[in-house]
Amino acid sequence: MAEKILVINPGATSTKVAVYDGDKMNFIEVVRHHADQIASFSNILDQLEYRKGLILDVLAQISLSPADLTATVGRGGAFKPLVSGTYKVNKAMISDVLSGNVAAEHASNLGCLLAHEIAKPHGIPAFIVDPVSVDEFDDVARYSGLPELERRSLSHALNLKAVAHRAAEELKKPYRKLNLITAHLGTGISVSAHRQGRMIDVNNANDGGPFSPQRAGALPTTGLIKLCFSGRYSASELRKMVVKRGGLMAYLGTDDLREIDNRIGAGDKEAGRVLDAMSYQVAKECGAMAAALKGKVDAVIVTGGIAKSKIFMDLLLPRIEWLGKVFVYPGEDELGALARGTLRVLRNEEKSKVYK
Repeated sequence: MAEKILVINPGATSTKVAVYDGDKMNFIEVVRHHADQIASFSNILDQLEYRKGLILDVLAQISLSPADLTATVGRGGAFKPLVSGTYKVNKAMISDVLSGNVAAEHASNLGCLLAHEIAKPHGIPAFIVDPVSVDEFDDVARYSGLPELERRSLSHALNLKAVAHRAAEELKKPYRKLNLITAHLGTGISVSAHRQGRMIDVNNANDGGPFSPQRAGALPTTGLIKLCFSGRYSASELRKMVVKRGGLMAYLGTDDLREIDNRIGAGDKEAGRVLDAMSYQVAKECGAMAAALKGKVDAVIVTGGIAKSKIFMDLLLPRIEWLGKVFVYPGEDELGALARGTLRVLRNEEKSKVYK
């Protein structure tokens, strides 16, 4: 019988739940969380029992007992720097999340806890795969310009790695023998350089790189300092401006690409200029990653929800096609990536890594 895997991907406003029988997804449910409900919790960890209950309700509705599962897997969070791979959830991981020993507060930090809570009573393993904190940087990539501010590897690693492997299959070459640029275009944007199986550089979507639907991206440093000390905003207000209400939201009042596409189609010239500027910044970041690879690029991969926008892709592709062969994989397959990472361990194709 095929392995039965429960896949859990917690996000800011939803929890995606899927059941895989081996490689095949047999069920998916996106549980939406009302903003008022989420706002009632003082922090993300307080949402654990609430989200766990919703997941168990979903399983009950499809008459699936957790006891019938082979394993569970949750999206990995902003943990300490880790090499790429599949990790079995253990006491050290749980302790770090519960004690706040993480790089950032994010809903993905709940992934390992939810997987563990559902798996533990039935004696089955719980895993995470390629967490946000995957760190395979070359040392040179850690320098920022100030010793007090080291560049950190925090990214959409799960999808970046998944599409890199997918492109390698299409190129009929092992991932470990390719040089790739991968761009995840979503609410936040991560553009990364992969050299022979290692993600040697990536922009932290909260700290730099292109602006995105919600993130401000890299900002003029001295201007930002003046804004910080202007007395007009608190620290929490500035953080919200930079990571929640920056980018398209700041310029156009929306982070919905479908709405922006419609506005451009209706003749909104400012919307067109802003979207063009975002594509320009993504292209520049791809060029920077090409430099990190010394110009030796086998392919460029564009993925994420924004890749579904024809208007945006028509702006972006002419700016990056000179870098090499371009693969476009619209949307994301994080659920599939989590399931496949778990299957590789269950089938002894690779060993699970130990979180310490």
